[in-house]
Parts: sequence; C-alpha cells; structure tokens
Amino acid sequence: MRYAMIMAGGSGTRLWPMSRQKLPKQLIPFLDGKSLLQVALERLDGLIPPEQCYVCASSAHRDVILNALDSLSSEQYLGEPTGRDTLNAVGFGAAVIARKDPDAVIAVFTADHLIDPLDQFQRVVERGFEVAEQNDNALVTFGIAPTHAATGYGYLQLGDALEDSDDAGGLGGYIVDEFVEKPSADVAEQYLAAGASKYLWNSGMFVWQAKALLNCIERYHPSTFRKLMSIADAWDTTGRDATLAGVYPTLQKISVDFAVMEPASHDEHVQVAAIPMQVNWRDIGSWPSFATTRPTDDNRNAIAADRTVLMDTENCLVVAEDAEHVIATIGCEDLIIVATEKATLICRKDEVHHIKDLHQKLGDKFGSTVL
Repeated sequence: MRYAMIMAGGSGTRLWPMSRQKLPKQLIPFLDGKSLLQVALERLDGLIPPEQCYVCASSAHRDVILNALDSLSSEQYLGEPTGRDTLNAVGFGAAVIARKDPDAVIAVFTADHLIDPLDQFQRVVERGFEVAEQNDNALVTFGIAPTHAATGYGYLQLGDALEDSDDAGGLGGYIVDEFVEKPSADVAEQYLAAGASKYLWNSGMFVWQAKALLNCIERYHPSTFRKLMSIADAWDTTGRDATLAGVYPTLQKISVDFAVMEPASHDEHVQVAAIPMQVNWRDIGSWPSFATTRPTDDNRNAIAADRTVLMDTENCLVVAEDAEHVIATIGCEDLIIVATEKATLICRKDEVHHIKDLHQKLGDKFGSTVL
C-alpha cells in the first residue's frame, strides 16, 4: 500500500523569536491561521488515505501536534526522543511502517514547504509512486528547476530518461547520474549555468519502497540499520518506549542526502530517479523566505501584522504575533522586524544568516526560557 510521512522535527531557529522550543516553526499558525504542518497534511488530501499518513517529529511536541491534527491518531505519530537528522527520521518511519506492511511504498515530505498548484503537485507525486512501485530498487526524488546558485540545497545531475518516460503523460523522469549535496558556491554557479535540463535542486521529497530504503541503509550504514530494526522489533511490545529512548539518541546524526542519496547515485544496485516538479516551491525556513508568502505595499514592505504605520520605510518584513501590537517605523530600509510577547528581533536582511548564531548567544546569556 501507499503511505506518506511528513518530517516535522526541525527546530526552526532561523525563524526565532516566533519559532520557539514549545512552538517550533512547523506549528506556528502564520499562514492565514494555519501552520506549515497543517498545510503539508492537507496537501495530501485525495492522494493518500488519512489513516496511512504519518508524522515524524519530536516526542516533546506529540500532544500539541495531535491536538492540532484531528485526522492523525497516536499510532501515526512517530516521536523522536531527540533529533538525529533526516536519515534516522526516514529510516525510523520505514522500519516501523514496514513492520506493519512489508510491501509499503512511502512518500516522504517535510513541513517546511509551500507548493502550488495542488493538482500538479499530486500528479507528480502519483508519478513518483508509479516509478517506485515498478522498481524494487528505486529511490525517487523530485527535482525543482534552480532559480539561483544556492549552496544549501542538494543538486541532481540528470542522465538518461526513464524507460517509460514517453508513456508517462508528460511526467517522465530521469536517472540521476550524481547526487551532490550542498556544493560550493562556484560549483553551484556551474550547475545553474548548465540549466534545468542538466541539474535540478533536490526538493527534499522522496518516494521509495520501505525495503529499498532499508536495504540501502543496511549497506551504507549497517550499525544504524541494526539499531533502527531493534526499535521496529520492539514497536508492538511493552518495551517500545524504553527501546526508543535508549537506542534513538545513539544513532549517528546525518542527513539522508549524505548518507544514502549520494552513495546510491553511484551504486549499480540502486536506481536513483528524479522527476521534475514544475510547481511554485518555497522552502519556508527563514524570515526572507517567509516574506515571500506575504502581500507587499507600494514600498515593497512585506507585512504580517494587523496594526502598522510605516513612514519612509522600504523593503522591510514586519511581523507581529499579537494582533493588537502596533509596529511603527520611520526611515527604515531592508530590515526584518519581528515582535512577539517575549522577544523582538530587529535584523538587517543581509545579516539574516547570523540568526542561528544569535540564537546560541541568547541561550548562553538568558537560558532556554527565551528560546
């Protein structure tokens, strides 16, 4: 059967101060009252039955997430005792779901994305399922046409077209000759110049048979595989919680991109396939990316606040958590201004990459209560 798993375990430090330990970015209702996680789950309506959709996130957020998502049962929540990056999240999901259904085919998504139009997204994912179901050794990823020389994404070097591409209704796909995670700036520039017919961004969304992924983990990271299987073996027993708490924190912290996708692209026993996803795709992981979701005024100010007076102010992002909070500016340009009940951030747009460093300094000075 077909399943979906949404990874929602990110800490969201680049969206501080609205993203906090008790309410991380994927749960903030800043999309017209909905959270990124709610939107990600709604995107699967009509594609995957609700009872076959899983969420993998922090154990600490179990109650708040289950309360926010009416369609999700406690058994569909895969709680991580601590974050160990994406290899272990997807491996955890595959191991648990495969215990229930050894022939499971799983689509993996994240709670960071905004994607439209919905019908095109679902058509491409449907194509991904078909490719994974036809090939026991396929790891399918979805590629996005690069718009700039990003160094924070993985790149897919496209090779030959998939054998059935001509019969896929315009949704063909390609063999990935090489998967390169987070290249240097000069290499990213070369990829961008080569064009989308040669290189695509890896979107962070995948489809694979559970056993195909687990086979790769067993070959490339046998220790991780054994530990994940020990968790799965205990899943339907009274020892589930103790095993999960004892084993999961010992897993090597590494992304699925570095751990599986890169070596798999050179493995003759695996077919890494890329299907172009021609949609509007935004990774909402920082304040500049959030700004793209908001309407702008005549001075290019993106506003997510109900009460503002912006005098001689241009190209700023203005965010208020409280609808009654007033933000007033005079003579500001290229700033990010975020006001919450507990903290306020004022940052130049060209310094936004330092917010993670600021987050660390705040914790060191004031403790976890401000994080």
